[in-house]
Amino acid sequence: MQLFYNPNIHENTQQFSFEKEESKHIVKVLRKNVGDLLHITNGKGWLFTAEITLANINNCLANIVSKELQPKRHYNLHVAVAPTKMNDRFEWFLEKATEIGVDAITPIICDHSERKTIKPDRFEKILQSAMKQSLNCYVPKLNEAIAFKDFINQDFKGDLFMAHCEETDRKSLKQQLKPKQDITILIGPEGDFSTKEIDMAIKNKFIPVTLGSNRLRTETAAIVACHSVAFINETDNRL
Repeated sequence: MQLFYNPNIHENTQQFSFEKEESKHIVKVLRKNVGDLLHITNGKGWLFTAEITLANINNCLANIVSKELQPKRHYNLHVAVAPTKMNDRFEWFLEKATEIGVDAITPIICDHSERKTIKPDRFEKILQSAMKQSLNCYVPKLNEAIAFKDFINQDFKGDLFMAHCEETDRKSLKQQLKPKQDITILIGPEGDFSTKEIDMAIKNKFIPVTLGSNRLRTETAAIVACHSVAFINETDNRL
């Protein structure tokens, strides 16, 4: 199945048209014609099946013939991660985290951050592409970049973790995780969180954790965290 994305479709939509670029892809590249079926999501959980009524490379039209709301996971994962110095590494994280399973991503600007700005439009496209590739009907929410001190003082729900590399009292993330729990986890920049930031997080009830004995890059650490959460929940589903 090939999945298309259109954020403007809602559960009451009956007919819609694809934009020019996607129309050309459907008609010229995929060689779809009138009567062929397409699968579309709006990124909010809905999976639509649509029948092409006009196969035009500039304006492909389709009618909705069925719809289904996909169930959400029984946990919510929020990853707050410092943008990496090289944009392509952060983009790799966005892609893989979406494939594995993440609900919200917040870029946090830390004391040791080498990158202070992000490209939200490009990042959004990567999230959407990864959602379609993985046949997921929920696109992760990309929050605005925020300073660590502002992020840490918000109200949070669920279990709170901070992964850092300082040789202090840290728990194993895998041993701390519980299935079916909402989770927020902090992942620092290449230079790690500062001691001040670690103290702030602990005061705000974040549990310091380690992701293993190896020292990981920022984007790798974030992926390991996502996979650990997905794994504990998949394991629980099989019990």
